[in-house]
Amino acid sequence: MKQQKGKIMKKIYILEDLDCANCAAKIENAINELDIVNKASVTFMTKKLVLDADEDKMEQAIQETVKIVKKIEPDVIMKEK
Repeated sequence: MKQQKGKIMKKIYILEDLDCANCAAKIENAINELDIVNKASVTFMTKKLVLDADEDKMEQAIQETVKIVKKIEPDVIMKEK
């Protein structure tokens, strides 16, 4: 399990135009591989991404998450909820 050091932040995003359950799973798995992310979950039915990271690493986690989403599903748009 990843160690939590600072204050934890949670961000919620809607993944617009996500239309592939397998891609949603790939996105979730890839984001969870990032050391700077404590936990990520993607719910395909609601198209919701929940991202947990330390407050001081959240901006970097978001940038890396956007790259992952665009690589796996180029047409998906991440919008903060």
